[in-house]
Amino acid sequence: MGEVTRTHEAIQLLDKSISTLQMELAAKRSTLELVRSGVPVTSETSQSRKKAFVVVGVNTAFSSRKRRDSVRETWMPQGEKLLQLEEQKGIVIRFTIGHSATSNSILDKAIDAEDAQHHDFLRLDHVEGYHELSAKTKIFFSTAVGIWDADFFVKVDDDVHVNLGMLATTLARHKAKPRTYIGCMKSGPVLADKNLKYHEPEAWKFGEDGNKYFRHATGQIYAISKDLATYISINQPILHKYANEDVSLGSWFIGLEVNHIDERNMCCGTPPDCEWKGQAGNICVASFDWSCSGICKSVERLKDVHARCGEGDSSVWSDLI
Repeated sequence: MGEVTRTHEAIQLLDKSISTLQMELAAKRSTLELVRSGVPVTSETSQSRKKAFVVVGVNTAFSSRKRRDSVRETWMPQGEKLLQLEEQKGIVIRFTIGHSATSNSILDKAIDAEDAQHHDFLRLDHVEGYHELSAKTKIFFSTAVGIWDADFFVKVDDDVHVNLGMLATTLARHKAKPRTYIGCMKSGPVLADKNLKYHEPEAWKFGEDGNKYFRHATGQIYAISKDLATYISINQPILHKYANEDVSLGSWFIGLEVNHIDERNMCCGTPPDCEWKGQAGNICVASFDWSCSGICKSVERLKDVHARCGEGDSSVWSDLI
């Protein structure tokens, strides 16, 4: 049985290596096509990418300064510690934001000043807007995979609590698997009613009224492996965007040989739920309130959630990660 297990693991590792090489070859071909067509290749495209284990993109907006500060004061390291986390553990964390519709506006200047202070933004070539989240997700993965050669890429909202040590430990368990899509998998109803918040304008594509979406990871936090991020980068122009960002991401993997990993510790509730689980030895990767699609009143409550459900500041520095 030991030999069978080792053989199975070797096959998985080989499959992952082949998948990564295929994606990297496709990316090189894509870059070559850009050169041949006369499109200038940026320094980010041509320079060697930085090695990392995981790149965490914290989705944020112009109006969310207080949310960002609450994240900085809790689970996201600052200054030298942020750099040390990248260099020693390969964990990169950046707030992801695009630009306003008006060039060099007061909103953009405010982000420039904030980034000069904290150095923790990844600026995207994207016009910010709530109804543009699917496009922003594509651009985040495409931009990040061009800068970092990471095993995993994570998107998380700025009103979610994250335990970075548990996130790294959870992702490491799936490192050998190719084409991995990790999160809390769900299948909600397709809402055709235009008056509802999560209305789906293309509801007719999903069949009769009352049908549900295909399984996909809930949008508050999810992770994808490098080969899937590369796939998104290569095919970005032709990937269809649905009204809801998490549905869009799930749809891009339909028809591919993707490992859907349903990790329920990525969608714990806020205290007492995550607190009880932690006391029982099951520390959560992420915590939020389903009713608010994030932590309700996160600016006021994130410190309390961190105090009661946090893994401890030393956990992410463990030799086991």
